[in-house]
Amino acid sequence: MYFNKKNILIVGSGGREHALGWKLAQSKYAINVYYAEGNGGTFSNINIKPDEFQRLSLFAKEHECFTIVGPEIPLANGIVDLFTEENLPIFGPTKGAALLESSKSYAKHFMKENQIPTSNFSTFSDIEKAKDHVLGQTNQLVIKADGLAAGKGVVVCDTQDEALAALDLMMVENKFGLAGHNVIIEERLFGEEASFIAICDGKTIMPLASSKDHKRILDNDQGPNTGGMGSYSPAPLIDSELYGKIIKDVMEPTVRGMSMRGQPIKGFIYAGIMVDTARKQPYVLEYNVRMGDPECQPIMMRLKSDLFEYLQLADEEGLDSSQPLEWQNEASVCVIMAAKGYPGKYEKGKWITGLNSHIDHGIMIFHSGTKRDEQNRVLTNGGRVLSVCALGSDTMEAAVKVYSAVEKISWGSNEQYFRTDIGNATFPHQK
Repeated sequence: MYFNKKNILIVGSGGREHALGWKLAQSKYAINVYYAEGNGGTFSNINIKPDEFQRLSLFAKEHECFTIVGPEIPLANGIVDLFTEENLPIFGPTKGAALLESSKSYAKHFMKENQIPTSNFSTFSDIEKAKDHVLGQTNQLVIKADGLAAGKGVVVCDTQDEALAALDLMMVENKFGLAGHNVIIEERLFGEEASFIAICDGKTIMPLASSKDHKRILDNDQGPNTGGMGSYSPAPLIDSELYGKIIKDVMEPTVRGMSMRGQPIKGFIYAGIMVDTARKQPYVLEYNVRMGDPECQPIMMRLKSDLFEYLQLADEEGLDSSQPLEWQNEASVCVIMAAKGYPGKYEKGKWITGLNSHIDHGIMIFHSGTKRDEQNRVLTNGGRVLSVCALGSDTMEAAVKVYSAVEKISWGSNEQYFRTDIGNATFPHQK
């Protein structure tokens, strides 16, 4: 295939979008990389919000851009449908295909219909019926808001009381707005989690390197869920045997099933996997139809191939003619530096120091919740502020490097927070 040189428009402002743009800028086919709206660490930012579809399409048309959508909400609201109608190249799923992420009940029923392994579940829109269901269960449960909740709409419960409280949080207190008016109650699975992400052109999948995300706010995976507090790649859990099972039992039937529904997946397809380690059996916890954040950051650190080539191939439904992606042999660890108080209330506008300190080779700082002031200083502007990433010969070396860099960055006394155990589970003494 002949690849065209293009301007690239990245829709979004997080660490995922910064990492995608950083990698895409290295392509010999990239002219300029624009971010809408971007953050304090990205350049060529344009003052158009991710939900301003008409303005985004006009910019893409005027600048002859290939557009990549980072976050889930524009995808769920149909940005790809609009761009496609205007014959503008864009990488991402349609609104219909995005239901795999935007509605957890849709995803669970889809998995059941296509015999994709997942936990037993029930869906409810009436709180009293939901509570009766909880009281009738003997297994530990997980309560999920049906709609999009920025990665925070899942409550893993140890007791019935916790499950009942989660229902009140979602259905009575409206913690997640309309997203929590319908809930999924499912049996809790136990094992080890991993993220399996692929590029898809509607019929062919191109797997990315394996990774693992840490959702909980506290060390040892304690506390409430967040958008993600750290990640690493590769995930040693996914060996060749398990890789084959995930492809055969999860990814292929997902792509085939969505195509049969008339909603082929074009874009990133992400399966959050729980592995029953005793049986080496993967179960799907959830789908995302975009790159994970913070999984994207270490994956981009390790990718050797020209990402833009593969995105263009996916847009043209030509992945079946491509070679497998090439990867660095090194491991990568990503640590999220968050504002104190996240995922609850936190302050913004703190001046970040140490970003230009003596940072070693193989370290990248991808910005998420940052902005620049009139003096060009970088300020905090969100809950998850920075994604600090490092490459190393193994996960332990990468973790040592990344935490060395993290210790040099601050925005006031005790104003920043980060987990101290990202990657520890892969260390020899932990096995």
